[in-house]
Amino acid sequence: MPELPEMENYRRLLSENIINEPITKVVVNREKSVNVSADQFIRELVGLRAIFVERRGKFIVFHMNNGRRLLLHLMLGGMLYYGTEEDRPSRSTQVEITFGQKTLYFIGLRLGYLHLLTAKETNEILKPLGPELLDRRLSKERFINLLKGRRGALKSLLVNQHVFAGIGNCYADEIAFEAGLLPSVKVQDLSEEAVGRLYDAALKVLPEALEHGGYMEAPFMEGDTLTGGFDDECKVYDREGESCYRCGGVVNREEITGRKAFFCPSCQHEQ
Repeated sequence: MPELPEMENYRRLLSENIINEPITKVVVNREKSVNVSADQFIRELVGLRAIFVERRGKFIVFHMNNGRRLLLHLMLGGMLYYGTEEDRPSRSTQVEITFGQKTLYFIGLRLGYLHLLTAKETNEILKPLGPELLDRRLSKERFINLLKGRRGALKSLLVNQHVFAGIGNCYADEIAFEAGLLPSVKVQDLSEEAVGRLYDAALKVLPEALEHGGYMEAPFMEGDTLTGGFDDECKVYDREGESCYRCGGVVNREEITGRKAFFCPSCQHEQ
């Protein structure tokens, strides 16, 4: 599932390519991926321009020049491709929006969605989200205070969008590894020093992931060599049975409250 770095990578690429380009064509191949009828979706969008692209957690918000919003959540398996019919991936598309001469293909929206909303409706959906770990207003002191009174496994806390927005399975595991903490450790048992390490780990892992274009390997457009570069940089995620880069131990996998978690039992601990 695309997480904060992947969606921020998309936001940057979209901002570089579609801003102020007029929408000349819209195709809806799967009506369940949008929140209004296909006819209405097409009718309202053709002729509009995106004037700003915002990201909040795992959401992308397209601000249209008439005040409306397009709210995108890729959920599991969703991806974007910007280009032509000839060079796009050979996968079914649920929605296609042509900006100027090129088309933005929304792929894998079987669980995800692209909703046409008012600004107020968008704000209501995003309102329950917690702060983002890269928000400059989220100091270490505030981070420590946010965890006070929280209970449960560290992995479950990190992926809870109401606590911190934008983190999913991959970066929860990578942050826990960087902090030297087991993903199964109980948050209420962590010392303040361990919580501080967790904060420092997040501020190291997430910018590095963004710098390398996230872990999703499919390119955004022809010539895109950045997207997916972090896949080779993951220390534990999806590396079950492989050697730990830090200590030489073996990376394990286990289920924590229904989610897979990857970790090194040799160098990740309770504190």
